[in-house]
Order: sequence, then C-alpha cells, then structure tokens
Amino acid sequence: MDARRARAHEYLAEELDAYAHWYVAPAPSSGGHFLTLTLFAECGNAAGAARGQTAEFLRGAGADDVVDDARLIVSELVGNVVNHAVPERSLSRPGGSRRIDVEFKMWPKWLFIGVADEDSTPPLLPLGDTFSPELLGPLSEAVLPDSGRGLLIVQRLAAAVWWTPKDGGGKTVWCRLDLDGASGGASS
Repeated sequence: MDARRARAHEYLAEELDAYAHWYVAPAPSSGGHFLTLTLFAECGNAAGAARGQTAEFLRGAGADDVVDDARLIVSELVGNVVNHAVPERSLSRPGGSRRIDVEFKMWPKWLFIGVADEDSTPPLLPLGDTFSPELLGPLSEAVLPDSGRGLLIVQRLAAAVWWTPKDGGGKTVWCRLDLDGASGGASS
C-alpha cells in the first residue's frame, strides 16, 4: 500500500511540475525553446505548412524522437480548426480568413503544443475506447465514430490533452509530450 501511495505521490508531483512549466515560455538558458506560428485556414494547405514547420522546429531543437508524433498531432489539431471552427462574431470580419496560432513550448522534459482558433466552442475530447479492440475485427473503420477521431489520435500520442478559453473569444487546444519517456505514447 505504501509503495502504491509513493508512486501516486511521485506521479502527482511530476504532473504538477509539468503544469507549472506550461504557464511560462522557456528561456534558452534553461535548455528551452519557444515558437509561435500564425496560419490562416483559407490559405490552402494550412495543415501541411504546420507539419513542415513543426518538423523544422523540433529537429532544430534536437527533439528528433518526437517529430513524427508531433507532426501528426499538429496536423490533426490544425485540421480540426480548418474543418470545424466557426469564428466568434466579434472576431470575424467580412472576407477575412480564420486565424490559427500554433504554439510550441519545449523544455528538456516536455513539449507543449497549443493550437488556437477563434471559436469558443469547447472541443469534444473523447472519453475512452468506444469499442473493445477485440470486437472490431477487419472492418474497424465501419464502427468508428464519424467525428472525434483526430482528438482520439492526439490523446493516444500525448501524455495529456486539455483546452483553455482565450480572452476575448476563441480557445486553445493543448497537449503535452513527455520527452524523457516517463509517460504517454510520445517517446519511444
């Protein structure tokens, strides 16, 4: 019982440490890296541009191990904005493009990825497996839900996924990849 309690305490301490680092931009002196990209949903291949910049940033920061997972996560989150986000009335302009901000905060132990849009509607984060994998069989695509698969992929790859409202309207969907292999599917 004490060993289980100690593991739970250690896990909680690690989660709180990561959460505290999420609030601030890392300083280069701490081994951290920071980048914000601004894209526009109507400008063609926003997800492709985000994937490319994600790879460049992470390779330049020495995080080659998580490039593939991070590219897929960014692609799914940007794709959700392009396909589903409807800007708040106060943020939209006639003939204007929908703004997408992609933010990276990287510390030696964590990579935080945030994708912001101008829609205040909360994302519908999946709560778990809809079906047992044993029941799916060869036609698994036929029984998957029509929406929410992108966020399900993000949840599978990341150690944590959450969202925050933005001041003045809009939201940011965040995820955390653990770079030290402690938890989540990000580090292999």
